[in-house]
Parts: sequence; structure tokens; C-alpha cells
Amino acid sequence: MPEYTVAVVADTHVPDRVRELHPHLLPSLREIRPDIILHAGDICAPVILDMLSEIAPVQAVRGNRDWVFVTALPQVRQLVLNGVKITLQHGHGTFGDYLLDKMAYLWQGYRFERYAKIVRRVAGDAQVLIFGHTHHAECVWEDGVLLFNPGSASMPPNRRGMPSYGVLQIGENGKIQPEIHPLGAFHWDGRRWAESR
Repeated sequence: MPEYTVAVVADTHVPDRVRELHPHLLPSLREIRPDIILHAGDICAPVILDMLSEIAPVQAVRGNRDWVFVTALPQVRQLVLNGVKITLQHGHGTFGDYLLDKMAYLWQGYRFERYAKIVRRVAGDAQVLIFGHTHHAECVWEDGVLLFNPGSASMPPNRRGMPSYGVLQIGENGKIQPEIHPLGAFHWDGRRWAESR
């Protein structure tokens, strides 16, 4: 079985938070030549999926801000890619989970463990759990399962750090090599991208 390249994108937030995709995202994806692109939600506009699908086939789930996709996209997808079982979800859970997390976030700040519990609930026997929502990139192995958040492709946590996306190389015998790719070199200027100096 040849190596299979999976690009993972989340939280693009176009146009609700930024007017357009990060200037480096599409060129970076073209460069890695993925076999498939997975979008973990908070897409916000159908045109984003159209743009990504010009690079590779796209599978997506809806996030908490994806009102336009309520009937078009599921909240969870189970996939098998190159023999590896993957669960794709946004990671905000139920409406109750979302409200409780908002309160916990105000009190404690970001805690990976809170989201890990939510994403594990619908994981089944998946070997890779892909999620977004937090805008925090994560690449954590727990009990042989990879919990993978590519970070936000538009808005880093608390507007600090860099936007990012992820890549999973799935090789022979199900070997998985996960990577986080920072986009960098640009920052927000209002709702537009401006080159950083």
C-alpha cells in the first residue's frame, strides 16, 4: 500500500472572522499534494470547501458556527483511509457540552483534557481522532490513539501564535506520521491579512 497523504484543516472562519483564507494555506496544500483534505468544522462558507476541492477531494463536518451547513454536513464522520480508522468531528460536543465548556474556559482557560473527553465519546474504535474548535494545535498519543487538532487555519488561540494546518502521512501497515504546519508570516489587520515584518 503506498503512502497516503491527508491534509487536515479546521476553523477557517471565512467570512465570520476573517474575509479570506490565510494567503499561505492553498499554496501550502498544493505543495504537499494531499490525497484527501479533511475539514474539522467552522468552515462558515460553502466557497471554502469549493476552493479546497480544487486541490483534492474534501470530507468535512460542521462546527458550532456552521449554520449554513446544518442539513448538508454531519457532526461526525467515520472514515477508513489507507486502512486506518479515523473519526472526524469539530469537538464542541452537544449544546450542553458547549455551554459547560464556555463556563469552564472562563474559569480555567484552555484544558486539553476537557476536549479529549468530548471527542472520545463518539470515537468508536478509531485509531485517529481529528477535531478542531479549540484553535489549539494538538498532536497527542493516548493508549495507542492519536488525538489530532490541526489548530485554526485563520485564528490562533487568543490571537497569539500562528495559524496552522495538519498533515497525516499514513504508510504501510497503518503507520501514522502526524505533523502540524504553521502558516505564519501574516497577521490580522482588522479582518484582513497583512504581511508581518
